[in-house]
Amino acid sequence: MMKPTNFVIAMDSFKGSVSSIEAGRIVEGAIHDVFPDAHATIFPLADGGEGTVDALIEGLQGEIVRMTVTGPLGKAVPSRYGLLEARHTAIIEMADAAGLPMVPEAERNPMNTTTYGLGELILAAAKRGCRDFIIGIGGSATNDCGLGMMTALGARFLRADGKLAGICGRDVSDVTRIDLTHLAPVLKECHFSIACDVTNPLTGPNGCSAVYGPQKGATPAIVAQMDTAIQHFAALAEATIGKAPAAGTNDAASATNAGGAPQHFAGLPGAGAAGGLGFAFSAFLGGELTPGIDLVLDLLGIDDALKAADVLITGEGRMDEQTAMGKAPVGIALRAKRANSAAVTLAFCGCATPGAAAVNDHGIDAYFPILHQAVTVDEAMKHEHTERNLRQTATQALRLLALA
Repeated sequence: MMKPTNFVIAMDSFKGSVSSIEAGRIVEGAIHDVFPDAHATIFPLADGGEGTVDALIEGLQGEIVRMTVTGPLGKAVPSRYGLLEARHTAIIEMADAAGLPMVPEAERNPMNTTTYGLGELILAAAKRGCRDFIIGIGGSATNDCGLGMMTALGARFLRADGKLAGICGRDVSDVTRIDLTHLAPVLKECHFSIACDVTNPLTGPNGCSAVYGPQKGATPAIVAQMDTAIQHFAALAEATIGKAPAAGTNDAASATNAGGAPQHFAGLPGAGAAGGLGFAFSAFLGGELTPGIDLVLDLLGIDDALKAADVLITGEGRMDEQTAMGKAPVGIALRAKRANSAAVTLAFCGCATPGAAAVNDHGIDAYFPILHQAVTVDEAMKHEHTERNLRQTATQALRLLALA
């Protein structure tokens, strides 16, 4: 290849060591060591999961808004969301309000957890002027099909005796009527893009209760009970939505098929994500379920830079067979190949398993682990060691590229 002059850097964070932007700046230094006259543009990178708020807020000069919300066990917990005020955009990780790590192992039971705090985050951001929402829904402790979140947003879920149902997973089975007329009016002005990288339907053997319930503390008996309750809840929700517009839509027609019957939101790929939050967002709020990496890259507007790039440099802390299944480095690599098939894509990682070789079939031309000697994990993850090792490895790989 000719001497590269235009580099795009989009590194995922090396969790516990350096952030996405920090990793990018380290690589930028190596580029200018080898190609002093080259132009390098750094973009933050994340896939909608843990670290997305921090990466995008740092990379796009936003701010973190801290607040107290109702946690998964119904107690007040500190939480936050990312605010891009000029774009009227909020970036939320649902795990900051209802994440599994918030629940001690001895107390894990999805019958007793709620997404109410996520609804509080959404409402607070909307009151700050946000109308576009990017929400990562991974890592939940919940299986309430969005009951808690929607209650916080103003929906009324009623029991047979006319009283309001509760807000936890166990309360889903009590709902016999859904009233959406009291939803916060601002929601009709909001657009929800949901970072969803799983394809599970809402119920059944591949649904949220069966697949993800056990890791949240559900016994087989609880799984069966929740699955039955959620089937009934979803049917009731779809019938209700067929008579009234979803919050994020302008008319009821958008929530129904051509024949006027409700769409089967429960069968959508990803409806079972985060204990049924995928269903709740798509059915009640008109949300779009999209792979997380695509949401992030669309927000960044990275395509023009990729079209002009000679070299894309990406990476993450651990590269393995899971990377090839759509994690952030492969997501950006494939996007780069579509935008500019001539661009070379290099990746750097803290460590690589034998399965990492699969990334070579998914857009990454070559990858390089950065460790130079045997050390403990704690030593390897120290910020100064990661910085030195990444700078050295990137420099050596780029020197080889210069010879080519």
